[in-house]
Amino acid sequence: MVIGIDAGGTRTRAYLAEAAPDGVVLGEGEGGPGNAMTVERVALTQHLADAIRGAVPEDRRGEVTTVVGGFAGAALGTGPETGHELATSCLRAALDSHGVGAPEVTVCGDIEVAFASAPGTPADGLALVAGTGAVAARIEKRNQTLVADGNGWLVGDEGSGFWLGREVMRAALRALDGRGPWTILVEAVLSHYMGSPGGPYLAQERPGGHECHVLRNRLVPLVYAEPPVRLARLSPLAVAADRDGDDVAGALLDDAADELAATVAALDPRPGEPLVVTGGLLGPTGPLLGRIVARAEEMDLDVLPVRDGGAGALALARLRVNGD
Repeated sequence: MVIGIDAGGTRTRAYLAEAAPDGVVLGEGEGGPGNAMTVERVALTQHLADAIRGAVPEDRRGEVTTVVGGFAGAALGTGPETGHELATSCLRAALDSHGVGAPEVTVCGDIEVAFASAPGTPADGLALVAGTGAVAARIEKRNQTLVADGNGWLVGDEGSGFWLGREVMRAALRALDGRGPWTILVEAVLSHYMGSPGGPYLAQERPGGHECHVLRNRLVPLVYAEPPVRLARLSPLAVAADRDGDDVAGALLDDAADELAATVAALDPRPGEPLVVTGGLLGPTGPLLGRIVARAEEMDLDVLPVRDGGAGALALARLRVNGD
């Protein structure tokens, strides 16, 4: 038996499967965030333990021989190794807590397992992940060798869910104080934070200046009362408003795709190579997938969307058992 783990900024998923190349997936489990650079030791260990407990029944835990975990913030060779060391330590502790004594435990970056999730488990190419955060990487011989962005919500992650959610908020505030065009994002944001406080307001209508002033003064303290990363929850509002024909929302989605494409372009893409994409914005049903496909075609890249890194973590674990 093998275990594959995909530990990202929002959640941690664990999968138990047979070790054969075409083996059956036998169990799945989920835990909290798994970013090895931002989640502290106790919480990370608990989130991993929760996922492993859900994936691996007690009567199968002694049969596990190999574990591969892909963690955000844990790739080797591209910067400080603190995240890799923490992820390895927490993963071993979580396995031990459930009596999983696998002799081989390997930790790598989440983008490496995402890339390996593509059909055929490719060894070389590019990967782009856009969920709460955003990062692109060049993969060579299944190892991450170059990275663009992935700098976190405060100074980077351009085009990510956080970036898009923050832009939604900024567009709503610009509309309320008159610096920007009116948009149905205003009603969506107000409803998100305080129900419908006086709307609905259509894209062609703007309340009076005093009413806008009151709404803005109520809204801003509510935003600052929450952790900044929660702005990522506003990104679906842009997708919904774009479907309703809102020009401001459509422009934000275009800008997000442009930022992600620029991140890929920084890695000097080679014509014809694969670009594996995943994350909430770019998976098989992701709202930015079509826009990224169009931009990738201009770089002559073959876009391969995958659900997450779980399949890749299992594939890498199986390769360690069965060989390339």
